[in-house]
Amino acid sequence: MTERAISSSLRQRPAKPLHPMRTVMHLLRWVTVGLLLAFTLIPLIFMLTTSLKSPIEIRVSGSLLPSEGIFLVNWERAFRNVPLPRYLWNSLFVGIMSTTMTLLVAVPASYAIVRFRAGGRLLPSWILGTYVAPPIVISVPVFMLMRSVGLVDQPLGLALLHMVANLPVATWMLMDFVRSLPLEVEEAAQMDGASHWGVLLRIVIPLILPGLVATAIICLILSWNEFLFALILTYSLRSQTFPIGISEFQGEHGLQFGEISAAALTGIVPVYVLAMFFQRYLIHGLTRGSVK
Repeated sequence: MTERAISSSLRQRPAKPLHPMRTVMHLLRWVTVGLLLAFTLIPLIFMLTTSLKSPIEIRVSGSLLPSEGIFLVNWERAFRNVPLPRYLWNSLFVGIMSTTMTLLVAVPASYAIVRFRAGGRLLPSWILGTYVAPPIVISVPVFMLMRSVGLVDQPLGLALLHMVANLPVATWMLMDFVRSLPLEVEEAAQMDGASHWGVLLRIVIPLILPGLVATAIICLILSWNEFLFALILTYSLRSQTFPIGISEFQGEHGLQFGEISAAALTGIVPVYVLAMFFQRYLIHGLTRGSVK
């Protein structure tokens, strides 16, 4: 059979029909993705449109889109009535400081737990249990402790508390990343004369770098969104963070929904930009620990 005849027979062969169950599963997958996108994007769109409405329209109209035109008065009042840049800077400073301290403790701790069985079986369960406990239970003892050491209304005190709060999450995540590494690589480095700290710094940390980035982003977001301890431990502009600044938009006549929407979008943008910029590391880091 010639090449032309073969190609002609291939063109005349009817296309294989899709299996009905596969088509249904494909449709359900797209429907699920669409619902998740709608669940995520609709509140953001509603905040954006609310921030662009006039104050009167916000109170009398419940429509999604502005019907009287686009107004920037809510954005102007949000930055004029409340020092949002200062709150954003405090949140960024506390978040970076607490994330750095968290990783400095969580990396060697997770390596010691996985490779040297430090703490036995009790320590990993205790670490996870400390995160499950509600923070309000320890709010009064934490305030008394911070006041005794002079760290109330101090960014350093809030950063230390965020470090303690995020340490269980960071340690638990990094344990999976360390456990996924082949032990032979570390043994080969030790045979070449590397110490335990040398193996950790030169072998383990470079190999779990995507996991470190993912853990750092999650700790930074948790610190950025934390409200309870920031409310308890801070009371002046020099240390109050962005979630506390959002609560300043309650006036004598009620909540200023337009200004709150503008301010909330201002605080959400840095988090979304950070996640988009480190998207490759974040996805790779979050999925690598679950695949041995």
